[in-house]
Amino acid sequence: MSVIAPNDRQSAVLWSRTLVTATETIFLDTETTGLGPAAEIVDIAVVTATGEVLLDVLVRPSRPIPADATRIHGITNHDVARAPEWCDVIEILMPILRERQIVVYNALFDQTMVRQCCDRIGAPFPLASWLCAMKAYAAFYGGSGGGRNRWHSLPKAAAAFGLQPGGHRALADAEVCRRVVLAMSETEPDVF
Repeated sequence: MSVIAPNDRQSAVLWSRTLVTATETIFLDTETTGLGPAAEIVDIAVVTATGEVLLDVLVRPSRPIPADATRIHGITNHDVARAPEWCDVIEILMPILRERQIVVYNALFDQTMVRQCCDRIGAPFPLASWLCAMKAYAAFYGGSGGGRNRWHSLPKAAAAFGLQPGGHRALADAEVCRRVVLAMSETEPDVF
């Protein structure tokens, strides 16, 4: 997959067109206990380029979910009390991710969270290509610098195409990411 330069709408459109037609493309999102090195995944979802749900599961973390995290995604300790742990989820997730193009809105964050959870239990990290829809949207919209040329939240990118935000749940956000990439693919490079 080619690198998209800032302010390069044409490359972003071509990038998105390639992804939405590739059978190996999947869209992933996670919700977590926080942002740092101790954070764990509490919700993960994967959908195909056509919108088929491959995975939608809550995950029981090893420590309680902080109230600050619950305020963002709405997932409580009660919600995950009977959920599978990461060691069980990764067994299902590995074959889904293997040798795929994983598109994520802010891929670095979700990739880091998956790696942290795998490292915590000694599981191998899935072999796949992680692609960032946030960077592609920034190039599509106008770059990654200041002012108009900056990173945009997923809700803001969704709103630009008239889409409803996902609301910080993994399945809804993975689907919104898919729809943003699809909307970019349907846009003429010099129009928007």
